[in-house]
Amino acid sequence: MASGLDPVTLSVLSSALSGIAEEMGAVLIRGAYSSNIKERRDCSTALFDAEGRMVAQAEHIPVHLGAMPEAVAAVMRRGPEPGDVFAINDPYSGGTHLPDITLVSPVSCGGEILGYAVTRAHHSDVGGMRPGSMPSDSREIYQEGIIIPPVRLVRGGEYVRDVLDLLLANVRTPAIRRGDLRAQIAANNLAETRLSELVERRGRDMVLAAFEEVISYTGRRTREAIRGLPDGEYEAEDCMEGDGTTDEDIPIRAKVTISGDSMTIDFAGTAGAVAGNVNCPLPVTRSACYFALRVLLPGDVPANAGTYAPLEIRAPEGSLVNAGPPSAVVAGNVETSNRIADVVLLALSGAADLPAQGQGTMNNVIIGGRGWTYYETIGGGQGASSRGPGPSGVHVGMSNTLNTPVEALELEYPMRVERYELIYGSGGAGRHRGGDGVERTVRVLEPASLSLLTDRRRHAPRGAEGGKPGRPGENLLNGEKLPAKADRELEPGDTVTVRTPGGGGWGSPE
Repeated sequence: MASGLDPVTLSVLSSALSGIAEEMGAVLIRGAYSSNIKERRDCSTALFDAEGRMVAQAEHIPVHLGAMPEAVAAVMRRGPEPGDVFAINDPYSGGTHLPDITLVSPVSCGGEILGYAVTRAHHSDVGGMRPGSMPSDSREIYQEGIIIPPVRLVRGGEYVRDVLDLLLANVRTPAIRRGDLRAQIAANNLAETRLSELVERRGRDMVLAAFEEVISYTGRRTREAIRGLPDGEYEAEDCMEGDGTTDEDIPIRAKVTISGDSMTIDFAGTAGAVAGNVNCPLPVTRSACYFALRVLLPGDVPANAGTYAPLEIRAPEGSLVNAGPPSAVVAGNVETSNRIADVVLLALSGAADLPAQGQGTMNNVIIGGRGWTYYETIGGGQGASSRGPGPSGVHVGMSNTLNTPVEALELEYPMRVERYELIYGSGGAGRHRGGDGVERTVRVLEPASLSLLTDRRRHAPRGAEGGKPGRPGENLLNGEKLPAKADRELEPGDTVTVRTPGGGGWGSPE
């Protein structure tokens, strides 16, 4: 090996680097104030080298992790110094959508920056036109919350008070936001401690060699997997069910070209950016494509910059999948990202054995009142595969969170959970059945605002190899049907019900 690392040493150091990222995640989850992070684990952590390449990530949220490199690159352009912590959420400067605040810290040893520690967490309110900062009816990004370009939150180990005060003055739950930001900073600080310990044990040169070789190794494994697929062009099309301003379908088209050990994904023919908020900035589109590529790889291949080296993404500027400012994007991150992944995987199913479609939505429920905001994504059915039935009641695709336990929800918010169960039989029939969706009903106990960002309410998740589609989802307010994207004002006693889609079946039921 060019680095001089033998396979055993490389394996040990690769595990050590991944362990740092995982421990960062544990610190963030245990130190957070909001149930969205401490219960649902809607957060991600990763370690980058001094060139801004991802070296290791924790097994967290796909849509967070694939878009992190742009955030690190944006911070690096600001000249970070040891002891700094930068905050960023601007989707057009390296973020995803405004509720996801990313903190980037230089990791130094002896005054030399060896890399960057990165945490990204979904904050359940960052201001904007509605509680929870995820309205269904936003028309420009300024309505979705405070926009944070790369800015120092900590300088030389000390809080930049003016910046922190400005940020907290623009949110509805400042005490919780302060606590979650502190947890992110603590996680970043831990990375520096652990990397310094690794350098002390193994030496600076060996750790830097491990950075280089783990990326190189992953790149070789990824190219090997792509080389095993038949060369050719594979196309697919799907759609979003409206954008909050209209219910009309919005097409997404992808052509995947496999040539030798490289892959190109081209979104020519996809709809242009729309008036509503299902637009995607390019980092989110990249994230969805990276996720689709990861599905093809063996489970023992690490996730880092080497994974993405063989992949080229072509997304027309100004399109739904490469929108520019001031387009609204809050649902692009959570909903359109899933559909992009679905389309790319549907195309790749012509070259590889892949499961039927899963629910293809995060089923975002946002309810907020005076001094509180509740955010939940609800699991559904995963698609079945040639290996067996799809799991039920799980987060699918670009999400990887847990649920908010009923006890935690009722303790923290003025709401009661009246129903929470699997919808048996909602998965598509087949030789292997798709996973079942979930029904969740909550009753609010005081006036509140509701926002729903969902999809797959008309177009069911598709089956594969003759399998039947899963059952579409449904949204209800006091028993009355709501659109896939909706905002409503709630009175005490109102009930909100979300029924999530089932996954597609695999193989003919006969």
